[in-house]
Amino acid sequence: MRARIVIALVATVAAGSLVAGQSAKRLNPMIELMAAKKPVFGLYAPANPRMGGPPGAAPGAVVTPAVQLPRKTAAQLAAEALANKNTDYIFDGTMEGNMARALPVFTDFVKGMAGSGAFPKSATGAFTHPLVVKMHEIAPDPKAAAISIGQQLNLGVTGIMFVSVETAAEAKAGIDAMRFKANGGTRSEDVGQAPALWGLSEKEYKAKADLWPLNPNGELVNWTIIESKEGLENVRAIAAVKGIGVLWPGAGTLRGLFTTTDASGARKLDEAAWEASIQKVLAACKEFNIACGYPANANDIEMRMKQGFSVFVMGWGDPGFKAIEIGKKAAGR
Repeated sequence: MRARIVIALVATVAAGSLVAGQSAKRLNPMIELMAAKKPVFGLYAPANPRMGGPPGAAPGAVVTPAVQLPRKTAAQLAAEALANKNTDYIFDGTMEGNMARALPVFTDFVKGMAGSGAFPKSATGAFTHPLVVKMHEIAPDPKAAAISIGQQLNLGVTGIMFVSVETAAEAKAGIDAMRFKANGGTRSEDVGQAPALWGLSEKEYKAKADLWPLNPNGELVNWTIIESKEGLENVRAIAAVKGIGVLWPGAGTLRGLFTTTDASGARKLDEAAWEASIQKVLAACKEFNIACGYPANANDIEMRMKQGFSVFVMGWGDPGFKAIEIGKKAAGR
């Protein structure tokens, strides 16, 4: 009799553990990869050609071609993004400059992704294509930035990148804006369409939509980018802020800081100083045990992986696709 009771108790505990394990399964596969210390590879969202791709533009920038191509709808662009099964996430940088102008276009893109199956959970219980967006600068008006962060999260995104962060206080203000007040943050109780897209009730969404790794069970991730000399001076203090999931050197912008023009008008890069700025951010990542990101390409992704970078974003197109293939092969993925 006693043996049967013991067996029954063991079976009950095992069943409970299984249920707990299933309920604890991650929705955001990026976080699962980072928690396992595995490299993460993503792509800028495909976009219609547009004006404004200056020399040295960031990965993902596109320019107007000599022959104007037919413009794709947001649904078509979203379907194109979801057709790529080799990317760990989709990154959108359109709202960095003017969020008010870009928000309607981005909202249509999110609707397209939802209609194409990005948000309903896959058979493994995770989103197929987590969506990360690039936020405009926080420092000029932190209160307005907090409202914008809430608007982006309410669309259902799983991550936000803060650009040109220069102080720990700025990073902290942005991180607080990503967290509900019940979790110690400043995000309003409004959740918009996010719960519906995540396939959750509002209560379930609020329980999961917290910031990892500050909350080990959170499904949101913050990316913070250093791209100024002031940011470089304060990089250790910024890296020490709890809640940053990935710290990035803004390689393209930093390159411009270390580029000068001589009397003849020729541009000259101080390559040693530029690389030193990148390595300074990487050193802070290692010191504070934060994943470090880099906008890699096929020529440098293996080198950056060996240095210790582990989160990568590539431009949409064949070069970016190739870089992911190289990176995954090097990572044994």
